[in-house]
Amino acid sequence: MKFFLDTANVDEIKRINELGLVDGVTTNPTIIAKEGRDFEEVIKEICSLVDGPVSAEVTGSQAEQMITEAEVLAKWARNVVVKIPMTEQGLKAVNTLSKKRIKTNVTLVFTVAQGLMAAKAGATYISPFLGRLDDIGTDSMALIKNLRKVLDNYGYKAEIISASVRGLEHVEKVAELGADIATIPGNLFPKLWSHPLTDKGIEQFEKDWATFSNR
Repeated sequence: MKFFLDTANVDEIKRINELGLVDGVTTNPTIIAKEGRDFEEVIKEICSLVDGPVSAEVTGSQAEQMITEAEVLAKWARNVVVKIPMTEQGLKAVNTLSKKRIKTNVTLVFTVAQGLMAAKAGATYISPFLGRLDDIGTDSMALIKNLRKVLDNYGYKAEIISASVRGLEHVEKVAELGADIATIPGNLFPKLWSHPLTDKGIEQFEKDWATFSNR
């Protein structure tokens, strides 16, 4: 499973990328706004740091607006993927962009039907939102499981990006269920590589070595 980093913080991207864990980056207008920097400048810098896909989201609500924005975004770097909302107009834009060979990431997906529509329209990536489904008492893992089955049944090439990931359990479970990608906030990564027993084991090793070396 690939890991995408869900951030627009360049320092965070550099840090985690040095561990060999960043296969791509996802951003959205909210994440970009938090950085207080120019949108184009941030996306171009991220694209220069990461070899994999970098999702940059459109802001228009009509297909024609999205297509125009997407064509501009796609020229910023070879690895830009255009993030499109899951709406009727979004699907129309995705259909047109796929024919222009512009890669898209359909976001805010909450049902198998939405995911299927996105794949059929020509989406490169589909982003089901886990945490937001959990918040309303819906089984987000069932969505990943069933969407994986449907895409495989019909041979769609679109990759599943598990988004709105809230914790270790989400990451482990979507990996078991066959999601292609998990997009993870930077502050969650340390919780994935850490464990109290690991810390305890290291502490014991250090104590044992200190005792041995002082003989």
